[in-house]
Order: sequence, then structure tokens, then C-alpha cells
Amino acid sequence: MAERLVHIVDDAEVLADAGDLTLVCVLTGFLDAGKAAELAASHLAAQSDGKVVATFDVDSLHDYRARRPPVTFLRDHYADYEAPRLAVRAMRDTGGTPFLLLVGPEPDIRWEAFARAVREVVEHFGVARVVSLGAVPMAVPHTRPIAITPHANRPELVPGESPWQSELRVPASAQALLEIRLGEWGHDALGFVAHIPHYLAQMEYPQAALVLLEHLEIGGHLTIDLSEVREAAEITETEVDRYLASHDEVGDVVRGLEQQYDSFREAEAAGSSLLAGDETLPTGEEIGSAFEAFLADLDDQSKDNPDETGWEDR
Repeated sequence: MAERLVHIVDDAEVLADAGDLTLVCVLTGFLDAGKAAELAASHLAAQSDGKVVATFDVDSLHDYRARRPPVTFLRDHYADYEAPRLAVRAMRDTGGTPFLLLVGPEPDIRWEAFARAVREVVEHFGVARVVSLGAVPMAVPHTRPIAITPHANRPELVPGESPWQSELRVPASAQALLEIRLGEWGHDALGFVAHIPHYLAQMEYPQAALVLLEHLEIGGHLTIDLSEVREAAEITETEVDRYLASHDEVGDVVRGLEQQYDSFREAEAAGSSLLAGDETLPTGEEIGSAFEAFLADLDDQSKDNPDETGWEDR
């Protein structure tokens, strides 16, 4: 069944000197709050002229009615249909090290078959490790360091300390299943999930993309020029801070999250309960009301001043 889902281009030339090959996996959609993983993948793709070495049969994996691709209507006809694509490209990092980049929409169906298809790619090209990137919305303030949840299918592969010390039941993803199955098949897989402030989860958040790429350098044994992402992160941070400075009601919500976050960290450092103290977290309704105008205003600013914000081109 894997043969029907993936077509591999047998091009040994582009990977001739790949002795320790990493496959970076970014599946957009569910596990991509703030478009952090997508931004990270776009940055990687822009750093090198990658050649497609494998393509997946998206028609067999995509639910078009649930996630409709965009198409342009030009006066009296349709044009520029943007078909979803799931492909693997052979890339090189800043230091010239080869790696593979698997990017595209997360499959809506046939996850097991998709995992088997990725296994075929891994074994065909002799991939040493698969590194996935993702992001989830969390009740955290943007004024604190972005936390990362590292994970892997072997304990010794986990890079860094996990912020979770107990069992969690979370919705599954194709990336999660892929990591489990690769471990069962004897292939190393690890990844990083960034924690995105939930009030910023619907906008592009390059700060998180930057942190994901920094961790990818370590986990994937890669060297990445991060100057453009760092610049984009600084621009976004400036715009958010500028808005907060002139909107006290929004600032109050952020300060509430800061108190909750700091209480959590203090309790963790003291070895006591990881639950925060008596401070109450703002409700979803309160956060939604406060930041609805916030996001709309930022979007208007980016359209009115594309050169100043730099968002229009991203």
C-alpha cells in the first residue's frame, strides 16, 4: 500500500555525500499554532534550492471538503488553483550538510498507510533520524520565554528536559503516530513542540519558529542561518508590545497570565505542586474579547504599513 502513496525519485547524486542524514518533518494544520512550524519549514526551504526526491499521493490522504484549497476567480473564470502538496525535498543547511525536508498538509485519513510510506522514504535514503516540528496553543504569556516540549521514540534521544512530569492524554496527530511506528520499526524519531500564547495562535508567530529552528539545529545535527527569522521575530514583538502599551485592558489579561506563569515556575523550582497558587487564569471568553480587537488592529496595521511591519511578504 505504501507504494501507492509515495513515489520516490531515485536520484543518488543530490545525496551522494549524506553520511548522517536527517529528515525534517513538518505537517501543517492541526499541530501548528501560530504557524510556527510552517514558518520554520518555509525558512529552511528558502535557504537552499531543494530538489524533490519523493511525492505523496495527496488525493488519497486529503479531505478536500474539510480543508478546501484556495482558487482564484478572475472576472469570469477560475484560475491559479493551489493544490495541496506533500513532498520530500533534498536540501543543504548553511554548512552544506545534506538533509531531507518533508512538508505538506497533515493527512486527514490513512495515517497508518502514510506512516508506512514515510518508512519507505526513510529506508530508501538511509535516514538516520526523523525530526518533527510542531506548535500548540497554551495559557502562557508572550512576555516569557517560549517553552518547548521535546519528545522521542527512545529515551536517550530526548534532547533536554521535558516540562511534563506526568501522563497526559492529548489528541493524536499523524506526526505522533509516525514517531511511534518508526520506533517499532527500529528507526529513530524525535521532535519539538513549541508552546504558543493562545491569544496569538491565529497569527504568524515567528518567535516560536525561531525557537523551533534553534532546537532543530541540536536535534537534527544541522547548521541554520537564523538572521531573517530573528529579524521577523523582533518586528512582531515590537508590534505586539506597541499595541499593549496603548490598550490597558489587553495588558491586564497578559499580566494575569504572567502571574500564573511565574507562580507555576516558582512552585516547580521549589519542588512543590506544579499547579499555580490562588491566582485565577483569565477565562477563554475574557481573553477572546480582549484580543479580538487586538488581532484585528494588528492585521490592519500590517496591511496599511507593509514596509514597516514586514508581515505582508511573509
